[in-house]
This record gives sequence, C-alpha cells and structure tokens, in this order.
Amino acid sequence: MCPLCGGEKRPGKTTYTVETEFGLVVIRNVPAMLCSQCGEEWIGVSTAKALEKLMGEARKRKTQFEVISMSRAYA
Repeated sequence: MCPLCGGEKRPGKTTYTVETEFGLVVIRNVPAMLCSQCGEEWIGVSTAKALEKLMGEARKRKTQFEVISMSRAYA
C-alpha cells in the first residue's frame, strides 16, 4: 500500500534523471514499485546500487547528455 495516498503498489519501470557537474544523465527502464493511484515511485536497494554504478561510469565519460537503458546495461 502507498504511504502517500493508500493506492496499490505494483512493479513497473521508471526513468531516473540526474543533473551532474558536466551535464544530464537519463537512465530509462529502471525497475521500481509504482503506485497505481498517485504514481509515486520506489526504487529497491539493489536497483539503487546498479544506478550508482551506472552514474559512476557516466561521470567518467563526462558527456554533456547521455541516455542509458538499464535493461540493456544489466540484461
């Protein structure tokens, strides 16, 4: 149950966007729990760790704008 609105949480995918010192990184297809009523999103611990790894790699590349698909990166 969603703590914000009482709606039902369901598995789904979201987009994670981070503005860094060099540009913008967008990570698509991120596994998350989504509220069916208000749309709030929750990312699990293992997914958060994978996002940290992807962000570390993106920071090393220092591209101004990058779009990554999590499903491709960790397929």
